[in-house]
Amino acid sequence: MPDTSTPAVPDAAANSSAPGVPSAGEEKLAYRLFTGPDDRDFCERVSAALAEGYVLHGSPAATFNGSTVIVAQALVLPAAIASADAAVANAVDELDSDEFGADEAFEGHA
Repeated sequence: MPDTSTPAVPDAAANSSAPGVPSAGEEKLAYRLFTGPDDRDFCERVSAALAEGYVLHGSPAATFNGSTVIVAQALVLPAAIASADAAVANAVDELDSDEFGADEAFEGHA
């Protein structure tokens, strides 16, 4: 049986694709943050992720390091958002069901 106590680290030489781009058969990350100089390459990386099905998450951020504008943009998969929303809704439903006797626990408290 293989040792699963430490996660496997992919071999960088085996993954010849661009950083952050899943190789064939690898699951897409739910969240990605792109950073870099505000140039065509940055825009192409974000555009490629959008073409893969990611959507923008929040506004871009920009800073100046004294010589170059550095930008950042978060992207998420819509399915990840739906899954997280469903998990939150289920948790709220469980709390609302009063299975823990919350009404009695706080009785008499302001």
